[in-house]
Amino acid sequence: MSQYVESIVALPYAELPAPLLDELAAAGLDPEQVYADVVAAVAEDLPGDDVTSWATIPAADSAVADFIAREDGVIGGLAVAEVVFRYVLGNAVEIARPVADGTHVVRGDVLLSVTGGTALLLTAERTALNYACHVSGVATATAAWVAVLEGTSARVRDTRKTIPHFRSLEKYAVRCGGGVNHRRDLSDQALVKDNHVIAAGGVVPAYELIRARYPEVPIQVEVTTLEQLKELLEIGVDQVLLDNMSTDQMREAVEIRDGSATPHCKLEASGGLTLERAAEVAATGVDFIAVGALTHSAKVMDIAMDLRS
Repeated sequence: MSQYVESIVALPYAELPAPLLDELAAAGLDPEQVYADVVAAVAEDLPGDDVTSWATIPAADSAVADFIAREDGVIGGLAVAEVVFRYVLGNAVEIARPVADGTHVVRGDVLLSVTGGTALLLTAERTALNYACHVSGVATATAAWVAVLEGTSARVRDTRKTIPHFRSLEKYAVRCGGGVNHRRDLSDQALVKDNHVIAAGGVVPAYELIRARYPEVPIQVEVTTLEQLKELLEIGVDQVLLDNMSTDQMREAVEIRDGSATPHCKLEASGGLTLERAAEVAATGVDFIAVGALTHSAKVMDIAMDLRS
């Protein structure tokens, strides 16, 4: 037997600890999909051998590694990082997670500790960190919006502007940060945008065509004018997206909605909104603020893995 590592363990899905799978499911994630994504991510990083770690570190060497927050933020993705470590090192690895996803942490906090073979810890390091850093970055960005909106009735909501194959985790990250998910995909809810309006001949025809074909599907319609909003309220639409409206227009839209026959209609502000303007927009009385930047522009959170000396 070689004194050096020759392969990862590649732990089968069926051998992952049941509590870990239950935790992923309770978070609204598909455990089998998470596992499949982790397998693909590891394969992307490891098409052959880890030529650095496996040549320099004997297989018998073991270590304890800590995930350390290098900045303040909100944590997410630690269960996924654990899947990475277990897939690479097997269940002989020991993992402790002193903080839970959704926790506000400060620079220097230990987020996760893992004990196992040193070489394979380093093999798994970057993939595990990629998940934790990105998910925590989205959660942290979302938490900043939530903090600004505190004391208002408005909630920050995400969009479908996500990294391909990463949508479930990014929407989970938004929940970790205290935000609200919009539709997950093109099938679970209709969203009538400007091109649909042009193709259908107006906001009302677009709405009616969808309602006729998919009577049970929720429908949200985007409007750019208050006249369009009035038309939709008259026919009982219960979700409207206010696209690129000024603060005064949004305030008037809320007044129109409140005085209509459809006062329960939810209004969502959208289009170029910034954190600096969030409180002003929330004060108009809109129910949601759509922020694509939560997922498409979030800065990763700075987390490092350090071996204990």
